[in-house]
Amino acid sequence: MNDRVFSHIQAAKLDDPARLKWLPPSDVIAALDIHSGMVVVDVGAGTGYLSIPIADWLGAPGIVYAVDLQLEMLEILKKKLHRGKKNLCKIELLQGKADCVPLPNRSADLVLLANLWHELDSPEAALREARRLLRPGGKLAILDWRADFSAPPGPPQEHRISDVAVCDMLRSESWVVQVSKTIGTFSYLVFATPAV
Repeated sequence: MNDRVFSHIQAAKLDDPARLKWLPPSDVIAALDIHSGMVVVDVGAGTGYLSIPIADWLGAPGIVYAVDLQLEMLEILKKKLHRGKKNLCKIELLQGKADCVPLPNRSADLVLLANLWHELDSPEAALREARRLLRPGGKLAILDWRADFSAPPGPPQEHRISDVAVCDMLRSESWVVQVSKTIGTFSYLVFATPAV
């Protein structure tokens, strides 16, 4: 784990009520254009800030795979799910990394990397893994911190990667960038599909 990875020791920050104002999950869900029955892989799910509302939105036939490197984060999410007695059959918790997700090929309609891109040691490996996971017609969504804002909230300025740099890397790795836009106050969202 590098020094850019958000530690489970600070997990309470992920559920800070102020976050609901500057990154409303409903805005993210609307932008993701998810539909009932989809399979979503939320890589870097943390405490479930997006996994839980996405699962609620998807409905019974859909599933969210909440993937995180840190078992401690997954334990916090597991407790939330049991405490709330909901989403238990729609969210599956998996320990994994952005470049090694324990799911079969072509198992996802959407791979979401939320507030994770700036933490990656090898974004190229994460893109290869996302390509492996996506079904034909599937999309990759990268949500991360805008580089034109300084912390707080979020990571230090030197860790932030602009949406322009993300789009350039995607194109260099044979992805087709579909949309890049601002979401919430401090974030951007980039959508891409694998080039044929």
